[in-house]
Formats: sequence, structure tokens, C-alpha cells
Amino acid sequence: MTRTAPVASPVDFATYGDYGDYLAKKRAATDGTFVRPVYPFQGRITADGSSGFPAEAGRYHLYASLACPWAHRSVIVRKLIGLEDVVSLSVVDPVRDGRGWAFRDGPGYGPDPVNGFTLLREAYEATEPGYDGHISVPVLWDRETSRIVSNNFPDITIDLGTQFGAWAAPGLDLYPRPLRAEIDALNDQVYLSVNNGVYQCGFAGTQQAYDVAVAALFATLDELEGRLAGRRYLFGDQITEADVRLWVTLARFDSVYVTHFKANIHRIVDYPNLWAYARDLYQHPAFGPTTSFDHIKRHYYTTHPHLNPQRIVPAGPVLDWAEPHHRDKLAA
Repeated sequence: MTRTAPVASPVDFATYGDYGDYLAKKRAATDGTFVRPVYPFQGRITADGSSGFPAEAGRYHLYASLACPWAHRSVIVRKLIGLEDVVSLSVVDPVRDGRGWAFRDGPGYGPDPVNGFTLLREAYEATEPGYDGHISVPVLWDRETSRIVSNNFPDITIDLGTQFGAWAAPGLDLYPRPLRAEIDALNDQVYLSVNNGVYQCGFAGTQQAYDVAVAALFATLDELEGRLAGRRYLFGDQITEADVRLWVTLARFDSVYVTHFKANIHRIVDYPNLWAYARDLYQHPAFGPTTSFDHIKRHYYTTHPHLNPQRIVPAGPVLDWAEPHHRDKLAA
């Protein structure tokens, strides 16, 4: 008889509070600026094993949330590269109380098949006993040493995309060497003002902090709108790491960030090129099928009570992600 893996007890805000109660103590910038927590586990996977974590089929497991943009991009890269049978995956409940990310049965998520953890914090505790820092996704777990390799989300997608060449789908290079410096520079800009910028808007503690963040966000979106006018993707006719990183924010923008984070000078649907570009990627088999707007909306609208005290999840907006994008006609 197969034994069913245990699951966490139901979400219980009354008993456990909100995860944000913990975060508030860690984010104490005096000027009202949102401060992202530290991601302390920064091991790297290497094809030759020089890092101590060699790329091997079946050795690593990815703990992720489809709601979280940082985790979502690792799920996209895993599918883009063709590593579904090489790196296993499990998805946590998108709604978290004060205990953090948890494993429960539900649509698109379930128990932990590797360790039988009920809470993701157990993986952190197993790696560093007494750990009291931020419990984040994605987490790349090593089955052989029974510890976290990395929770540093920028490294995880780079390693998945570059170090598993023996198993990767042929013909796709998300991080081509000739473009790495340019990709890194654009990624830095997008991270500061777009990926993290929406959080700088939503979690701003003062009007001034919000004003600075929202201006930077839309200045960069305006630049990206122009950049995409004559090329299909950010670096021409091939998807790169930069597209994955930008897209996860665009996917959540109109459904969450416009209202929930007050990032509302424009919507993505108001940008002809950005909106067509977002639909183009959504219609790719690595992007749309890994996207759950249900997870995304329930996570954001129920777990930030200082922004949405009633935890009401809005019905809209209605967006036609299947609308033809015509981006394939653009030159590189």
C-alpha cells in the first residue's frame, strides 16, 4: 500500500498570523523604502562538479510556488530547457499564513514527494538548524546531501540554463556567452525598477518612496516598449534569460500590481509592444502552461492584509492572452 505524504494543516490566520508580521520586523528602512530580505543559500550547480554540486539527472528537486515571480521563472526555465525528467518539481500552496509556504492538497499543488515536509521552513531547518531568516521560494534541494543548494533565485535559473547541457533540449541558449554582459546589464535594470520596482511601489512606507519607485518603474517600461518595437524578444529572435525575468512581472502586472501595488500609471495592455510581447511568450508552451492566475491572485490578495484587509480576491481583469500577437513577423 502506498503511503500518502503528510500535508500541513489548513491556512489559519487567526492562529498563526500573517507572514508579513515577521517580514515587517526585518524591513525597517527609515525612509519608507521596501528592503528585500537576504537569500543566504547560494550554492551553485556546475557541469564539472567543481562547486561540490555536480549537474546530475535525478539529484536535484525544485520547490516552487506558481504565485511567486522569482520561483515561477525557475519553473519556466526548467521547462524551456527540457529538464522535467532531470530536475523534479513540487509546488506549494499559494496562500501562506505566519508559518510561511506550506505543502497541502489543492489545485496545482500538493504534498512534498521528496522529504515529506509539511512546511518549507523544514527544508531550511534541515540545512541550517536554528535558521530564523526569510523562508522563500524557489528552493533548489540536493537529494544526495539532504540540504538546500540555493534559494538565491537569480543563480538558480542561470544554473538550470547553463549547466545541464547533457540533458538540455538542443538549439536553445538562454544565456549566450557573446551577450552575457548585455543580458546582465539589462537584467540589473529590470530587476531594480520593474521586478523589484513593483514591490517598491506596493510596500512603500512613505509617499516619497512610492513616488520615486513608480516613476522609475514606468520610465523603464517606456524604454522597454521602445526596445520591443523592432525586435521580437529583448535580444532579437531568440528567448533569453532576460525575457524570462521580465515576463513574470508582466504576467502579474494588470491582474495584481496595477491595483494591489498601485502601479497604475498605465496597464500593460496600454503598451502595444509590451502587451503583444507578453502574449507571444504566454503562448509559448513553457510560459502559459506554467502560469496560474488563480495561484497568483489568491496569493497576493490574501497574504498582504495591510494592503487588502478583507482578503477579497477580485474577479477581473479579463485579459485575452490568446489574442494573436503577430510578433513572429518582426526581424531580429
